[in-house]
Amino acid sequence: MSDPLVSTSWLREHLIDSDVRIVDAAYRMPAMRPPTAAEEHAARHIPGAVFLDVDQVADRSRSLPHMLPQADQFARDVGGLGIGNDDLVVIYDRGDYMGAPRAWWMFGVFGHDRVKVLDGGLKKWIAESGAVESAAVTPAPKTFHARFNEKRVRGLEDMRKNVESRSEQVIDARSRERYEGTAPEPWPGRRSGRIPGSLNVPFTDVIDPATGEMRSASDLRKIFSAAHADLGRPIVTSCGSGVTAGVLSLALARLGVDSALYDGSWAEWGLPDGPPIATGKP
Repeated sequence: MSDPLVSTSWLREHLIDSDVRIVDAAYRMPAMRPPTAAEEHAARHIPGAVFLDVDQVADRSRSLPHMLPQADQFARDVGGLGIGNDDLVVIYDRGDYMGAPRAWWMFGVFGHDRVKVLDGGLKKWIAESGAVESAAVTPAPKTFHARFNEKRVRGLEDMRKNVESRSEQVIDARSRERYEGTAPEPWPGRRSGRIPGSLNVPFTDVIDPATGEMRSASDLRKIFSAAHADLGRPIVTSCGSGVTAGVLSLALARLGVDSALYDGSWAEWGLPDGPPIATGKP
């Protein structure tokens, strides 16, 4: 199972396996109308699924949104969800790829490689008459040991240096309009534009709108190639706040490419006193 995705049919067959833990990591932007992701989970979730709130399993001492927590907090939070190091974690969201790839990346950062994303998410699960429930899930806590892998994370100073060295390719998951600086940023107080030298693959491009599933490996290769990305060179993914960058990292993992993710993303780089930006068509 080298593919980081699992199908809804696979999950139906393995839903009650003793080592499978189902995690709902759906995320909604703050400006989106209620219900919240947590309220949606409480109303309807895949049987046995627990809810991982990416805004809470985060470093809440930072002013930036849902920044990566310290290893001890991550271990405590996911252990409290009944997840141990021997478990196979299957993560899903509403089917919009907003949340699950971020959570998948977080597990990888903290050394847990037995983690998959449900392709098509809850939307596809329900469309295929998959069972759902509203009963609260209260698993017994487990001990989870987190081992931080710094190779999968980039910070502001890393990104500043890379603008000069260009040693790593930066691929921005935001829309073309936000990348070019012609559309306003949803995060208040941020400038419009992009990291100088970055490439653009809008995260929606790697999803098949007809099925809600991630595109095939051959299609993904074509998409990254069209964006002038060299899959043989180091890659860092970025986006608005570190959520949809995870979609690109997930897509790259399908191609056997390990990437890092810029945690602060545009929520950090785009601050008024932030580093230089580029605008317009590259």
